[in-house]
Amino acid sequence: MMQYLIEQFGLWPGWLLGSLAIFLRYLIFAGSAFLIFYVLFKQRFFIKKIQQIEPKAKHIFNELSHSIATAFVWATIGLGIYWLRSNGYTHIYLNVSEYGWGYLFFSFWFLVFLHDTYFYWMHRMMHHPRLFPVLHRIHHLSWNPTPLASLSFHPLEAILEIGVIPMIVLVMPFHPLVLFLFATWSLLFNVLGHLGYEIAPKGFVNHPFWKWFNTPTHHNMHHAKVNYNYGLYFNIWDRLMGTNHPEYERTFDQIKNRVAE
Repeated sequence: MMQYLIEQFGLWPGWLLGSLAIFLRYLIFAGSAFLIFYVLFKQRFFIKKIQQIEPKAKHIFNELSHSIATAFVWATIGLGIYWLRSNGYTHIYLNVSEYGWGYLFFSFWFLVFLHDTYFYWMHRMMHHPRLFPVLHRIHHLSWNPTPLASLSFHPLEAILEIGVIPMIVLVMPFHPLVLFLFATWSLLFNVLGHLGYEIAPKGFVNHPFWKWFNTPTHHNMHHAKVNYNYGLYFNIWDRLMGTNHPEYERTFDQIKNRVAE
């Protein structure tokens, strides 16, 4: 997308339009979720609210304003990838037939699992006492997050969030469609993780297959309890490293067993 915008409109207009496109995509996903769960059907869904309190207006404003900044940071990274590709440093290719549809499918899931692993360890690193105040405190100002918190990062954290992408395209072939689908997948999971409402069905966290996927409760507890539940898409590394909150499954079941008054 960045390459198209720059080639059509020039370097800086393309960068600005790229920033706008990233923010609009965020508004479509996060804004729609916020509108549904926090405005239009708030009373109907409130029984599914993980923390049974309303988010504060100042936190919502912070989430939105920092997400705008993230859009500019990520567009700048996109500009860097454009420069790398223009100078022949990346392995981004345009013709699907060059590697085939099988490789395209494989490369998408490889990138998802790679990013999940990268994110887990990068996330744990940011919780180091010396790094947390600098890198990660802004994101944790949303201790009762809404979907608008999905891109609410300090600029340095915003760089780290997708830092693996500029590196991996230097050594492995990726089609722009894969990068676009990955960005959409990642944003969707970020919105779900910060939804503040548990929408997964009963038994999800104990199912032999689905228990390996994260839930809104999982990440919400990370915001509330801080030093647990570091994973992003999957509940693999938290299980392997023993960093799931000990009350995760029980909290999930309590939320799903609530009865409307």
